[in-house]
Amino acid sequence: MTQPNTDSDRARAALSAVRGEVAKTVVGQDSAVAGILIALLCRGHILLEGVPGVAKTLLVRSVAAALDVDTKRVQFTPDLMPGDVTGSLVFDNATSEFTFREGPVFTNLLLADEINRTPPKTQASLLEAMEEHQVSIDGVPRALPEPFVVAATQNPVEYEGTYPLPEAQLDRFLLKVTLPLPPREDEISILSRHAAGFDPRDLAGAGMTAVASPDDIAAGVAAVRQVSVAPAVLGYIVDIARATRMSPSLSLGVSPRGATALLATSRAWAWLSGRDFVTPDDVKALAQSTLAHRLGMRPEAELEGVSVSAVLDAAINSVPVPR
Repeated sequence: MTQPNTDSDRARAALSAVRGEVAKTVVGQDSAVAGILIALLCRGHILLEGVPGVAKTLLVRSVAAALDVDTKRVQFTPDLMPGDVTGSLVFDNATSEFTFREGPVFTNLLLADEINRTPPKTQASLLEAMEEHQVSIDGVPRALPEPFVVAATQNPVEYEGTYPLPEAQLDRFLLKVTLPLPPREDEISILSRHAAGFDPRDLAGAGMTAVASPDDIAAGVAAVRQVSVAPAVLGYIVDIARATRMSPSLSLGVSPRGATALLATSRAWAWLSGRDFVTPDDVKALAQSTLAHRLGMRPEAELEGVSVSAVLDAAINSVPVPR
């Protein structure tokens, strides 16, 4: 019998405690918290979609506080320039030389608020940072701190003055999680907290403390890489991806990058669940949030009112589950 990996177990306990800590400020939205943790463990990024007022910004700030990592927020607007995100060279009169001034992207958890409100040129300024964990200014690559995760938000109901993310950038997001409106009981709980004096700008006043650290994240990243995946489960992931490419409702199916993303998120979820192997249930649990935003619907299917979620479910159900 093998000895338990104490570093791995300690990291899992600390990261699992983050969900309870965030619940002190954000009611519900547990799947979004889990999504951010999975993105951190996979060194990926997450797109949070929801109508205004469902605590997208508060959620990211709360997770950063519980993890004791640095966070910065960028409000994306039509006049935002790439240098406002990445940083730029500034002339220093004292030395008569150009020096680099870091932009807000130099952080651990970047909140890209309403990312679809800025033009494609500025949206693209994040591509290198998201893929390579670095930015190049004047031909000089500059490494970003670790961990580095972009948590971008977008409003799904307002399209005037927005610039929809192109498929190439959507594919850079490991996960897309929708934050729903809360059920009645949760909404009553939210109002009760505010009636009792809760201030969303004062996380410490709400009793939030750091329950995990960047070291726990690093230990978790290493542990997730050790999670085993049986050949049958690998085949299951590939068959789901291939089923989407054959769907008559889709113009764009899941690419090999998407299948790799599903493998990564399934391993992270298995580890968070206390296992060192992936099951088909792990794959099914993460399929929607990992794959749905990578699919392109045919216009005729959209006119018929078919949803991406329903098409993906049909593709998943068409694949035999390995025993």
